[in-house]
Amino acid sequence: MTIDREFADATRFRVCFVCTGNICRSPMAATVFEHLAKKHGVADRLLVASAGISEYHVGETADPRTLAALTDAGYDAVAHRAKQFKAKWLDSFDLVIAFDRGQERALRSLARGDEQHSKIRLLLSFDPDATGQDVPDPYYSEDAFFGTVLHQIETAVGRLFRQIQPAMRP
Repeated sequence: MTIDREFADATRFRVCFVCTGNICRSPMAATVFEHLAKKHGVADRLLVASAGISEYHVGETADPRTLAALTDAGYDAVAHRAKQFKAKWLDSFDLVIAFDRGQERALRSLARGDEQHSKIRLLLSFDPDATGQDVPDPYYSEDAFFGTVLHQIETAVGRLFRQIQPAMRP
């Protein structure tokens, strides 16, 4: 099933995490979010995707360091394949989460009207204790930094999940 058809299902809450190439931050966030949904018994009421602003890595797996950080933390993202975000997806998703202000600007440039603009949020806007607005891109960093970024993403995704979880109950 293609992402376009799958995410046309308006009976479930639909969220897309968008980073630069869809091989580091966004697969981490989608994996953590899906894990929380399964853990709390609401996975059947959510549709979760991730994508990148760029087309650099379309079809690739997550970065090996991303996969290692996720595995070390008890998550599994081996099935992930990178996708590029398409403007038409703004009609299909209820929430589109960016990791930094550059991605947020790129997404807003694709948005048509207030409804689409209102769907776009920075991940750290859900974490009142976060320092700054951007989740740093670990791509050009040391391997250990991927774990640091994952921890930051886990915290913010957990707070996002707690905000929408009440709407997911039967």
